[in-house]
Amino acid sequence: MPSPFPGMNPFLEAEGVWQDFHYAFILATREFLNRQIRPAYFAWVEEALFIHELGAQERQFLGRADVGVVETGNVADARRPVGAAVQAPAYGQLPAAVDVERHPFLEIRDRQNQALVTVIELLSPSNKNPGPDRDQYVGKRRQLFASGAHVVEIDLLRGGPRLPLEGLPDGDYYALVSRYEDRPRVGIWPLRLRDPLPTIPIPLRDPDPDATLDLKAVLDRVYDAAGYESVIYARPPQPPLSPADAEWAGQLVPRR
Repeated sequence: MPSPFPGMNPFLEAEGVWQDFHYAFILATREFLNRQIRPAYFAWVEEALFIHELGAQERQFLGRADVGVVETGNVADARRPVGAAVQAPAYGQLPAAVDVERHPFLEIRDRQNQALVTVIELLSPSNKNPGPDRDQYVGKRRQLFASGAHVVEIDLLRGGPRLPLEGLPDGDYYALVSRYEDRPRVGIWPLRLRDPLPTIPIPLRDPDPDATLDLKAVLDRVYDAAGYESVIYARPPQPPLSPADAEWAGQLVPRR
């Protein structure tokens, strides 16, 4: 069953849903593109890793140990082990608890020489929200724009500040296509919540024609395969919709 929204489904932007959607969207995009670009090219999935150390207040309970150790304090009749404790020859310290976030993206490469042709990114909240992850992504983005590769950037998140781009029209979402031979000029597809998702070009090397990516077809494929209809509508979208958009969206959401 396709998503009931003509464009991006705002319920897919929820924190507990987005990571699954992101992975599935990248994999479905690879499938759609490989049908068009083979045998001269191939698309495969790469990952960017973001590692965050967690403070004590952020560490989460993961389960119960098989053996429990209870401190008895100064109980008078507590039995003490006979003999001195065996000392280790050296001591270290366990690393702080970390959270590893994986961001999949696509690379299209020339099959003959493995040269990078096009990079396709679907933005995540950590790419957009201020902090070291955004800084890292902006640095990668800058390097790609200075390279000989085409760059396709898709932002299907209403939340978070936009990434730096002069002349970006107002909108809820956008797709950006940066052909290396046209830089600094880039193509932009700005979208409102109620707009249909477009089909965008995926540039390859001259003289080969562009591939195309039907964003709505990819989204519907992912929505149906994941069974999101029975999962994502229990809570309102985040970030919240305007009253008018919330009323409009409520008319499209399947009745439970």
